[in-house]
Amino acid sequence: MKALIIYDSFFGNTEKIAQAISTALASQAEVEVVRVSQVNPEHLSGLDLLVLGSPTRAFSASPETKKFLASIPAGTLRGVKSAAFDTRIALGDVNSWVLNLFVKIFGYAAEPIARQLVKNGAVQVSGPVGFFVAGREGPLKEGELERAVEWGKQLLA
Repeated sequence: MKALIIYDSFFGNTEKIAQAISTALASQAEVEVVRVSQVNPEHLSGLDLLVLGSPTRAFSASPETKKFLASIPAGTLRGVKSAAFDTRIALGDVNSWVLNLFVKIFGYAAEPIARQLVKNGAVQVSGPVGFFVAGREGPLKEGELERAVEWGKQLLA
């Protein structure tokens, strides 16, 4: 099995999650982890599984992640298994009715990433997942790396 994990990261948190997922997949797959700005068309060739993650920025994926998604040639992901994740601040940590309202309206990064992967022909093997950071820049909340490893194992099932 050939797996590719693509991520964007501003403060290192999303990269850490990507690496943790890679650890889980490595037991049963040939895994490559690549920053979204470094992806080239060859990376997408012959894939069995594509995992894409981004920090949530302004209730959406990072600009680089959106640019990458828009650049995927039609049919490239046909039949490729896919999963999407993001890093985000837990709403309970912010305690703002305005933020709660915006999240209800706009959501987080993982959902539109997952939709775009499916639109490009991929087969979603897991619902979008969010991993929590403590504060705007992190660090990751306790237990999130372990949760990422467990989620990675589920992607293999």
